[in-house]
Amino acid sequence: MNRNLWLLALCQGLFLTNNVAFIAINGLVGLSLAPFGWMATLPVMGYVVGGALSTPLVARTQSRYGRRISFQIGLLVALLSAVVAAWAVVDKNFWLLVATTVVAGYYSANGQLYRFAAAELVPAPQREKAVSLVLAGGLLGAVIGPNLAARSRTLLDVPFAGAYVVLAVVALIAMALMAAIRFPAPVAATSATGGGRPLGEIMRQPVFMVACASAALGYGVMNLLMAATPLAMQQCGLSFDDVAFVLEWHVIGMFAPGFFTGGWIKRFGTLPVMGVGVLLNLVCIAVALSGVELHQFGIALFLLGVGWNLIFTGSTTLALGAYRPEEKDRAQAAINFCVFTVMAVTSFASGALITTRGWALLNWGSLVPLLLTALALAWLAANQRVRR
Repeated sequence: MNRNLWLLALCQGLFLTNNVAFIAINGLVGLSLAPFGWMATLPVMGYVVGGALSTPLVARTQSRYGRRISFQIGLLVALLSAVVAAWAVVDKNFWLLVATTVVAGYYSANGQLYRFAAAELVPAPQREKAVSLVLAGGLLGAVIGPNLAARSRTLLDVPFAGAYVVLAVVALIAMALMAAIRFPAPVAATSATGGGRPLGEIMRQPVFMVACASAALGYGVMNLLMAATPLAMQQCGLSFDDVAFVLEWHVIGMFAPGFFTGGWIKRFGTLPVMGVGVLLNLVCIAVALSGVELHQFGIALFLLGVGWNLIFTGSTTLALGAYRPEEKDRAQAAINFCVFTVMAVTSFASGALITTRGWALLNWGSLVPLLLTALALAWLAANQRVRR
């Protein structure tokens, strides 16, 4: 694995540092500033909605300027939005915080492409391991994100304002790392390809449909439960340090398997690995429904993270075989738009459900997207057997 890939993995880690810190603090800050309790996760939802709205713009920017410049623009947005978010907290302006997180979603839409960019930094036989390794870079976020949120929340006089200031510094560090990465030149469309197939034709492929659906639904389940966890733990009388501890182990579960998932996919196949991810998420829900002690939150969220890793890495690997190089920008944008759309719904639903219906109902509701994911995987497996 080359130097560029390791640098990109570090950037992935800093991207997850931002995301985990956002999850850890945005819901709690929202709860303290929102006019009504059910609006608590609107700042979390704003980040996701911003990502969804930004996907077409990011695709055009990637196509026009290439990977590195587009990624640097995303990091600049991360830096500026973190500074404005800090001011919103100091000013106690809930709607400015929500608007700022929507703008920050541009960074999220860029960061979601790191895993696809990883596949372009290595020869074709190493793509699965490259994707898996860059996702494993999220371990950095697992360690830094929750601890950063916990230690910087009292850095300034206004609670949590310091955390946003520190996230601006994280963005600066990521910009320095990104500047050192050398991405391959974009593949130009030839007269023979004419820019590739229409997006509708790409999306009608069974493998693309399942890759897109499993990525979106897998992320949706993870986001639904993770975004609600800080609020649920607060309702159960657990401290913010406990929240940080649970989120740390959740993100370790999300990205530690990345060192192995690529090898497992090579050995056992993509669909079986994704199926194990679905099973782990089902076990997560069973543990979460068994009680609300610290260890139950911790075990459930860790299993949720591991299951997400297997599903999401598998869906990315599936997608790589569904489009040509000249089609990558619009195909990847379509996948990420679906992911962000589902995440936006689950971000809002997590706050609304946890404050009105409780932790148990939230977990029972998570079974629906999980079962849909399982059905999609079974359908694709049957379709592939028929084709053979």
